[in-house]
Amino acid sequence: MTVPARPPGGLLLPVAALVTGMVSIQGGAAFAKTLFPAVGSGGTSALRVGFAALLLLAVWRPWRRRLTAREAGWIALYGGALGAMNVLFYAALARLPLGPAVALEFLGPLTLAIAGSRRRSDLGWITLAILGLGLLLPLRGTAGLDPLGSALALAAGVAWALYILFGQRAGRGHGGQAVALGMAAAALVAVPTGLAQAGTALFAPPILAAGFAIAILSSALPYSLEMVALRRLDRTTFGVLMSLEPALAALLGFVVIDEELTPVQWLAIALVIIASAGITATRRPRAMGDETPAPVQP
Repeated sequence: MTVPARPPGGLLLPVAALVTGMVSIQGGAAFAKTLFPAVGSGGTSALRVGFAALLLLAVWRPWRRRLTAREAGWIALYGGALGAMNVLFYAALARLPLGPAVALEFLGPLTLAIAGSRRRSDLGWITLAILGLGLLLPLRGTAGLDPLGSALALAAGVAWALYILFGQRAGRGHGGQAVALGMAAAALVAVPTGLAQAGTALFAPPILAAGFAIAILSSALPYSLEMVALRRLDRTTFGVLMSLEPALAALLGFVVIDEELTPVQWLAIALVIIASAGITATRRPRAMGDETPAPVQP
């Protein structure tokens, strides 16, 4: 039997949706940095997560479904990791350019993918990731990155890996409801931190409007676009395309807020991208329901 050919342009829509989502996330992060002088990284994170939680709760209305104590526990862990990831990443952005910060954070899910592999061939991808890490970290002044900012970005990567692991458990059978509840739990982490840092400045109308725009750009819009892409792309293709995110972050950091990188930093970002794309493209498929989600940045 002849297999029908894929319609021309069949991949165009999902790929365009995914790339647009990544541009939206990183464009939102670049825009978020412009709020740091007014409300700090913590205040900006509180606005993003708080508004995103309100939007997701309004869309999914998760209170219509009753949770068991076990399910609620997984969602709490998922939301806590999500909140910590946002607070830590924005704190890193206060000290680092956007591109290197995303590349360092990306090492969290990359390490998670590598840890699930048992093949010798993956040693090459691990080597590339280590080389990229070595070039990015402020060892002997090679990259010129702030040490505390680098540590915060790596900590955000750890939180991202935990978010993936906990989200895998929290999302079983609940989907969007779990995401909405998880974001609400994340707000319980991010909002008090932001209030402690920014105080009443957080409620100025222009700041609230900017925070709402960041929530749309960094959460609501890319989440919707990624759902379009996931329905039409296999997970390997999705993961490989997502690996381009550090490069898009570096490019948008340059275009939006004039952040220039050194050739060494661009090389380091390229090595992280190659390692992430390689480990994703060559990963063996697992049984249905037992696959680690592609590293989507929430």
